[in-house]
Formats: sequence, C-alpha cells, structure tokens
Amino acid sequence: MAERIIMPKQGLQMTEGTIIKWMFGEGDRVVAGEPLFEMETDKLTIVIDSPSSGTLLKIIKENGETVPITELIAIIGEPNEDVAELLAETDTTESQGTPATPSAEIKPDVTALPDEPTQSGRVFISPRAKTLAGELGIDYTAIAGSAPDGMIIERDIIAAKSIKSSVKSVTGESGQLHDIVPMKGMRKIIAERMKLSLSVNAQAVHRVSVRMGEIVGLREALDKKVGYNDLVAYATVKALQEFKAINAEQTDEGIIHKRYVNLGIAVAMEDGLIVPVVKNAHLLSLLELSAEIKRLAEKAREGKLTVDESTGGSFTISNLGMYGLEEFVAIINPPESGILAVGAIEDTPVVINGVIEIHPVMKLTLSYDHRVIDGAPAALFLTRIKKFLEQPYLM
Repeated sequence: MAERIIMPKQGLQMTEGTIIKWMFGEGDRVVAGEPLFEMETDKLTIVIDSPSSGTLLKIIKENGETVPITELIAIIGEPNEDVAELLAETDTTESQGTPATPSAEIKPDVTALPDEPTQSGRVFISPRAKTLAGELGIDYTAIAGSAPDGMIIERDIIAAKSIKSSVKSVTGESGQLHDIVPMKGMRKIIAERMKLSLSVNAQAVHRVSVRMGEIVGLREALDKKVGYNDLVAYATVKALQEFKAINAEQTDEGIIHKRYVNLGIAVAMEDGLIVPVVKNAHLLSLLELSAEIKRLAEKAREGKLTVDESTGGSFTISNLGMYGLEEFVAIINPPESGILAVGAIEDTPVVINGVIEIHPVMKLTLSYDHRVIDGAPAALFLTRIKKFLEQPYLM
C-alpha cells in the first residue's frame, strides 16, 4: 500500500522547510532508514531518512520548493501502484487550502480565486499559484492547469519555469545587471522570526564598557587555548546562574525561570545565521565550554547540526567583534528573553583615579524582553558579567 511522505517537523518552532535535494528519482528503489532527501530549516540543514522501503512512485515537491510542515511531498509504494487518490488529495489541498477526502469532487471556489479573461473565457488559479507566478514573473494566463476544470496550481507554475539556482541574474530596465535572491529557506524564516520578535517582545537595551586587560592576561596564561568569546560565554553562564530572572521564558502558564543554562552561540553563515546550543553549559568547565563551542560551530558551518544541537536555548550570545564592530544591538531569539551582543576589543583611553590610561576595552549590549525582565535585574546581570571579566578570578 502506498505511503505518504510529508514534510517533517524538526523542532517546536518549525513551520516549513525547503527541499534541497532528493537523493533518488521517481521509480528508484528506496530503503527504510537510508537518506531520502536533504532539507533546510531556519536553524539547520538535515538529511531525512526514508520511513519505509519501496519504490519512489512520485515526487510532489521538487528541489528548491519551500513546503509547510505535514504537507505531502512524495509517495512511496509498490511498482506501478495506483496513487491517483493521493494525488487528488494533494491537488484539492493546494487549490482550496483545506483537506478533502479522495472521493470529493474538486471544484474551484470562483469567489475566492483570482481570474483573468482569455480567448477561451476565464482562467482559474489558486492563490498560492498566483503568488508564485508573480514572484517568478510568469504570465499564468498562457498556462494549462493540471487540476480539474483546468485550474492552475503551484506545481504548474513551477513546471513553467524551473528555478535552477537560488540566485539568478536578470537585466533591469536600465540595462544594468543585478541579482535577485529569492526570500526562501533559511533567509525567509529568519526574516519572519526576527520581525515577529521585534513586534511581540518589548525589547529594551543596556550597555556597558569592560576593561579586558585581565582577560587578555588570562588568555595568554592559558596559551590561547580559549578564545575571548569562550571567556565571555563562561562569564555569562556564571552570571545567569546568579540571575535566573534573565534566564527566562514567557509562557501561557507564566514566566519560567530556568535552573539550567542552555547557551546559544550565534554563528554567521553564508546565507544567514544559525545558533548552535550548548546544552547544560552550567555544568562545564571553561576548557570544556570552549571545546563544545568550537565543536558545534564547526558542525554548523558544515551543515551537520542535529535538531537537538540547534534547539532548546535559554539565552544567546552574538559576537561580531571579529568584524571590527565596536558595538551593536542584537534581536532577541524567541522564545528566549535575552541576548548579549559582543563588540570588538579596542585600545581606549580610560580615566582611572584622575589619570588617563590606555586599556583594551570591549562593549557589551544586552537586549532583553521588558515584559519578562525588569530593568534593574537586567542592569545587575550585565554589570555582573562586567565584573567577572574585569576580575576573572571571581569566576
């Protein structure tokens, strides 16, 4: 019996995924537990194994398509097995936006569908297909729809103009060459989540300057086995253990103050940002924390993070100091309530006991959700990190 293959949910906040590559073509034999396709979410790229053995009878969603979770993407079954009912169900869902039984007659909802006059009358097209046609610059009035009554659905648009690259070059009206980068996959989901974060969270900001002379000396004493970001992360973990109100999350039941620290470390990627999570960071020594941060960052760059390694964070650190930024404001990573932005270490004039001295100084910026965290605890937390870094023996 044919089996439906759906877009799997990888993580609590995942709503859609992009199919990067099918490992097999239609008609190929697949084996349960072996790689079936590669997909991308806002957090990671992951290979999904086949849930069953059989023949890949139909690929419904092609490479490059972004698909909502639980939507049908392929069918596995026995050779020459009839899958018409499953395909009819897919067409109904795409054209009308609601599930339907295989035996239901598919009729376009004329009142809900845009139409254009043509020589033969009216053209029926699903809203999703019309949106995609607009994005790809396709004249859908010249396309023959594959759904009942000639309705044009999303796959008809994709068939009319296959997207062979995530970046395509086109010539503008001025004759100048420019690039269009489609908002899809990781880039699209990051954009949606960051916009949602700013619109929902009451984001407030505190800043401090930290004299890093003692930390520079400590790092030298450790033969540079740890980086400055590792030391900031260790100080942050220690401070979070003291200020549990910062290590918090708002839920329907109330505000959760977490007794553990799952520390997110933002890693810049070519096409976006990914946040590996060091689980139970409060149980690690400085060297152990440093090693785990390096391991996860490497896996992130190679696209090999697991779902568990990229979810469940309770607080995040974002360091752009290596790019020369003195300071910046980071956007909170939901459902967390705080994020620490780390700037570059710069030699800076500092007045100490009435005397101007030159010290290596780093600026830290804490963004926090004021719905969950009050200003005073946020200030105390940030100054505690400052004290740890200026007097590292306290850690």
